[in-house]
Amino acid sequence: MQPIKTFLMFQGNAEEAMNFYISLFPDSSVGEVTRYGAQGPGREGTIVLARFTLHGQEYMCIDSYMEHAFTFTPSMSLYVSCRTEEEIDHLFGSLSAGGQVLMPLAPYPFSRKFGWTADRFGVSWQVNLES
Repeated sequence: MQPIKTFLMFQGNAEEAMNFYISLFPDSSVGEVTRYGAQGPGREGTIVLARFTLHGQEYMCIDSYMEHAFTFTPSMSLYVSCRTEEEIDHLFGSLSAGGQVLMPLAPYPFSRKFGWTADRFGVSWQVNLES
């Protein structure tokens, strides 16, 4: 069986989101990118399909050329285990900037430091400081 990959659908800002994410995590890069041309059906230059890695794990994303009545939801999130206070503070601050904090970065009964946010693109992230 092939590896299971996370697939993110954006509405015209996939490249901006992808570049933002790779700027936050070590061992991250953009791989193959296919773009719409002048013939469409999407806006020229937007992403038909892109592959990128975050800390060595592969993800895929697209720019949907169709309007949808749905977007990302917090019920599905990306979970990051952080090793240091500096790492969790940086990630949570960066990911929550321009987004929506769902659970503030704080101690909780299940974690000495945890936060949950939807970033400015609508993608939900949980960050947890490892014990």
